[in-house]
Amino acid sequence: MDRPFRVVITDLIVEPLNYERQVLGDVAEVVALDALSEKELVGRIEDADAVMVYHYFRFTKESIDRLERCKVIVRPGVGYDGIDIAAARERGIPVCNVPDYGTEEVADSAIGMAICLARGTHLLNSRLKRGIGAWNVDQALPIPRLRGRRFGIIGCGRIGSAVALRAKSFGFDVAFYDPYLKDGVDKALGIARESSLERLLATSHIVSLHCPLTHETRGLIGEREIAKMSKGSYLVNTSRGGVVSTMAVIAALTNDHLAGAAIDVLEKEPPEPDSPVLKAWRDPTHPAHDRLLLNPHTAFYCDEGCEEFRTKGAWEVLRALRGEPLRNVVN
Repeated sequence: MDRPFRVVITDLIVEPLNYERQVLGDVAEVVALDALSEKELVGRIEDADAVMVYHYFRFTKESIDRLERCKVIVRPGVGYDGIDIAAARERGIPVCNVPDYGTEEVADSAIGMAICLARGTHLLNSRLKRGIGAWNVDQALPIPRLRGRRFGIIGCGRIGSAVALRAKSFGFDVAFYDPYLKDGVDKALGIARESSLERLLATSHIVSLHCPLTHETRGLIGEREIAKMSKGSYLVNTSRGGVVSTMAVIAALTNDHLAGAAIDVLEKEPPEPDSPVLKAWRDPTHPAHDRLLLNPHTAFYCDEGCEEFRTKGAWEVLRALRGEPLRNVVN
């Protein structure tokens, strides 16, 4: 070989690249471009033997078609909707993800935000901090006991299953909707399975989303679906922003149909400064303000998980460079 392999990290991760080089250092040069847009990749990725892509921008056919010798595109994370996997398939380039690194963290975040909302904690903290209302529980009423209430999960894969087990420990009656899972998952987890999304929405006190963003799930929860949820219920989204219409969520909070919502992911990240969602979240006079819990796509994160997704992503690259079987091909 005239020169070592070249592995390019397009965005997010910058020096020091200790985790990646610990895995790849003997066989490849690893460089981080720290790009903030796809156009910044021009002239910098063409000779890459492998590309690791995060989520600051879409990695489109335009970029993929410029790859001259790429053996794999790795998304060191769960969601891969930011990569044109069809274009990569046409070029014969496998796209791989790291589907398991943040399972516990996303599940913990979803449960934590759900409990914070349903117990009135977020609302009372938000209002009393501004000096609004009496120093007691009254303005958060009604707060029903959670034991025996239904916790509905949309998408019962790795993360959804972890959420189900956590929700059971709080005494929830747990149910899920997932048309892609084989029979028996409900029995293995000791939870109920609904055959329709409509029934899950209508019967759940809390609905938590844990499905990927695909052409089938884009816009899965909008105004019509939220209207099917019972008045005073809660919605939690730690999956992908495009699965839920955040404007429909804001509207449902404004008209008091939803008692609260926790949103970790938005359709556009970061949101525009004049985003109506940011306005509702930041403006204390907005009727949705005290019942909206917003996070900047951080449910996945922990220090150990960061090391895990970077290391596992690098190992998938190494397998591709060695011509070994890949573990998590998504295209």
